[in-house]
Amino acid sequence: MEQEIEELAGQNWYQDDIEDDIGYSFREYDVTSTPNDFNTKTIIDFIESGLFKIPGFQRNYVWDIKRASKLIESIIIGLPIPQVFLYEEARNSYLVIDGQQRLLTLFFFTKMRFPKKEKRFELRQIFDENGKFPDEVLYNDAFFDDFKLKLNETGQTEKNKLHGQNYATLGEFKSGFDMRTVRNIMIKQNFPTDDDSAMFEIFNRLNSGGVVLKAQEIRTSLYHSKFYNNLYNLNMYPNWRVLLDQVQPDIHMKDVEILLRGFAMLLDSENYKPSMTRFLNQFSKKSKAFNPDSLPYFQQLFEAFCNYIGSINSRAFISNSGKFSITVFESIFVALCQEAAKNNNLNIKETTAEKIDNLKNNADFVKSTQSNTAGKANVEDRLRLAKEILS
Repeated sequence: MEQEIEELAGQNWYQDDIEDDIGYSFREYDVTSTPNDFNTKTIIDFIESGLFKIPGFQRNYVWDIKRASKLIESIIIGLPIPQVFLYEEARNSYLVIDGQQRLLTLFFFTKMRFPKKEKRFELRQIFDENGKFPDEVLYNDAFFDDFKLKLNETGQTEKNKLHGQNYATLGEFKSGFDMRTVRNIMIKQNFPTDDDSAMFEIFNRLNSGGVVLKAQEIRTSLYHSKFYNNLYNLNMYPNWRVLLDQVQPDIHMKDVEILLRGFAMLLDSENYKPSMTRFLNQFSKKSKAFNPDSLPYFQQLFEAFCNYIGSINSRAFISNSGKFSITVFESIFVALCQEAAKNNNLNIKETTAEKIDNLKNNADFVKSTQSNTAGKANVEDRLRLAKEILS
């Protein structure tokens, strides 16, 4: 029920057909997958050394103490647990594609600390910034409780001998836990060599625990960067929330994807070709190499754009159906800011509310936003018409 409520709360506020992006689902890959059995002690060492990279913004840690305890018990008594999938980004660098909750549970148990539910979003941010949980956070009772196995049910007559134990008090079971192996599937993309599309597809098709991640949720795991940090900051800019007509951030990060798409079109539209999903993935990968010194400018430019549009018409991007139009937003953003971006200044082109209405009602523009919006011809037509009509 809780997941259904989340789905209903996050849908239908935007107008776009990127979910029906044609042409991305089929592509040939040359992928190598190698199984490796590592014992739990080695896995913890790999996590602490950074060899296994757990994406900080993939998901909050969502398991409760009972589910976490059951996993630890399964390992101790020798029951098999689901395999972990890792993607080889580079030599001695593996990104966790599937298995984050299990690996973090192992880590928390060996550290004898369990994250408080109300602190998990904050902990996710701390982990992303540091690549780990600093000791001053890990051993801070404001963030973590002691991790003691909770295996007895209320009214249970026969006590589970592991109930209430922690890593240090396992006694005869400790060496067995340390040496128990977990199957890890190491995946490497050999072809194509120009992107990480196989990684995206594998992530997209692996759904642990019935949780289906949206495209931008996957991107934030695979391509997280300082540029992405900028997007998260911009997404909370008050005038942007007004233009979106959404007070709270979207739970599936659709608003962050809209920002990403705007900047991708602003900075890289000349290289656009379908699908939109692949284009945004490739731009996300490029953004990891952006000069950090350029990032404050992007933030200043976007905030100036939001302030300017808000002063003209705060509902400039809202369609007649009352939904936020992504295609209208990206077209206006590129038309008014592209010259400023090329010249690295904040001289946003001036327009009027009347011209914006003319663009939204232009027959050719409307046609380019109604179907196959990710088609190359429609994207080019929208951007061209916006530049012509708004100026």
